[in-house]
Amino acid sequence: MDQAAALFFDHPFWSWVAIGGIFLIGELMTGSGWLLWPAGAAGTTGVVSFLGINWPEQFVLFVVVTVIATYVGRRFLRPAAQTGRDINDPAPRLLGKEGETVSAFKAGLGRVFVDGKEWAAELDTGGDLGAKSKVQVLEILGGARLKVRAA
Repeated sequence: MDQAAALFFDHPFWSWVAIGGIFLIGELMTGSGWLLWPAGAAGTTGVVSFLGINWPEQFVLFVVVTVIATYVGRRFLRPAAQTGRDINDPAPRLLGKEGETVSAFKAGLGRVFVDGKEWAAELDTGGDLGAKSKVQVLEILGGARLKVRAA
């Protein structure tokens, strides 16, 4: 234990690089975005340790740089907004596709078979529609129900 402590206190730069590396590994494993700032603060503290400041001052510097970096990073470097569609969501690909009714529509409600799946559907004009009738998808209502019209 004395050798580990001696190594830690005799080589502060490499100690801070190791601490920063541990934070980076934690960030890679979690992807939270919160552990990146302490990792950078550890690197900064390691570089500043070459100025010969002692350990208590290095710890204070690490804490101060971590708090400032986390605040600035979270305040001014917001994540990019999602502008594209979710490629795993099949619903937007259904717009304009044709399908057929699974059973007869009653009062404008029924089920349709579109793009290999069965969906709950609502007829745009209301009313009834027979089974095996061709329909076209107009829009997605509430994420799981399709608005269709007779084709």
